[in-house]
Amino acid sequence: MRSLDKMYFILWNAGVLGILIPQVLGMKMNYDGDQVLQLIPENKDQVVCLQHICRSLQLDLWKPLQPEDINVRRVVHVRIPSMALQPVKEAMLHCSLSYKIVVQNLSQLISNPEETRMKRRRSLADYDYTKYHPMEDIYNWINLMTEKHSDLVTQHSLGLTYESKPMHYLKISKPSNDPKKIIWMDCGIHAREWIAPAFCQWFVKEITQNHQKDSRIQKILKNIDLYVLPVLNIDGYIYTWTEDRLWRKSRSMHENGTCYGVDLNRNFNVKWCSFGSSTNCSNNSYCGVSPVSEPETKAVVNFVESRKSEMICFLTIHSYSQYILTAYGYTTDLPKSYNETIKVAAMAASALKKKHGTIYQVGSFANLLYEASGTSQDWVHDLGIDFSYTIELRDNGTYQFVLPENQIQPTCEETMEGVLTIMEYVNDKYFPNQALTRLGNLYLYTFLSTFVTLVWLS
Repeated sequence: MRSLDKMYFILWNAGVLGILIPQVLGMKMNYDGDQVLQLIPENKDQVVCLQHICRSLQLDLWKPLQPEDINVRRVVHVRIPSMALQPVKEAMLHCSLSYKIVVQNLSQLISNPEETRMKRRRSLADYDYTKYHPMEDIYNWINLMTEKHSDLVTQHSLGLTYESKPMHYLKISKPSNDPKKIIWMDCGIHAREWIAPAFCQWFVKEITQNHQKDSRIQKILKNIDLYVLPVLNIDGYIYTWTEDRLWRKSRSMHENGTCYGVDLNRNFNVKWCSFGSSTNCSNNSYCGVSPVSEPETKAVVNFVESRKSEMICFLTIHSYSQYILTAYGYTTDLPKSYNETIKVAAMAASALKKKHGTIYQVGSFANLLYEASGTSQDWVHDLGIDFSYTIELRDNGTYQFVLPENQIQPTCEETMEGVLTIMEYVNDKYFPNQALTRLGNLYLYTFLSTFVTLVWLS
């Protein structure tokens, strides 16, 4: 019996073919006993076998997102429900696929949201940035931030989500009589990537607390306004707190309520639904019914298009993998700006590493991660905004989407260094006269100091 025939025989006898789909689509998810396996196919036959296993059971692929993106000698992370563990592992072994268990029991890594839910904070002084926060807390934090730092931070509405939740972003700006540029940063486009919204909050905290004493921040804010959207996929994020911790997509309804959600980072109008995206609405990479079909993506598109002449940098924060990615995701071809943008990414990765020794890889989205069309990063880049980056935060595969809270602070501290490096470079590029003036002032100060010293010695 051929390997694939054996695989189907094992899965059929075990009774798991076709019965895992309700668990994937169910309203209340229980991950007790589920494992996350790491596999690295060594040849094409193993790739085909693993693709068949994932397709037949509609397993939850974490890396890559779709079976067709599984390739030879590329790391694969896949969640196996407890009821399917034994037959799936047997099927893998019959296809000569070796695996490593990276998560022994997924439920042990997922804390009960009700137990960790924070009470509504009345001041910023007791807001804990080393904890994950539900959306209710984040909404309140936005209000508190604008109240306390009204001279620097203002709150604005980007629009409404599918479930009519307000999308608030923060504008961090110092008054100026000169024209200023814009840097945009969004977090939480994928609901289960909780570390991303945690970083956006940390970033705003650091800027507001240190803008008067940090020379880099002072320099940036003199010329640039920072726009920060703490959570883009608000409906999905709320769902991860109430129903399914590992939900990825939005919560829009499709096919008469038989499935929900769109991968918002596959819904932008750039090679829409052509590579690394799915037309199957139950798939994690479902691209939607048309480009920019979702209210969340429409809100981002409307804002960026209205301010694109002022925008000089676009950052979208994700997890996990520890990558700083440049365009493109829809092709392995590199954009004309690649040499400069990859240089800046390398500078950011170097600065990040100095903080805690964490290693980030840099490269184009398609070449380093996988092909993905319809991403916000590529759409923005093709608008003419060269410095467009996807930053994939910790970790490299140990905890994946359920990064423990004790890693929030070091992750945010090192990411802050990387992001400020990008922002400082972009500032100096678009405001070179000021950089030269500062350099000239330094030379003048050095010359005068030397002259005064020589006069005094004489």
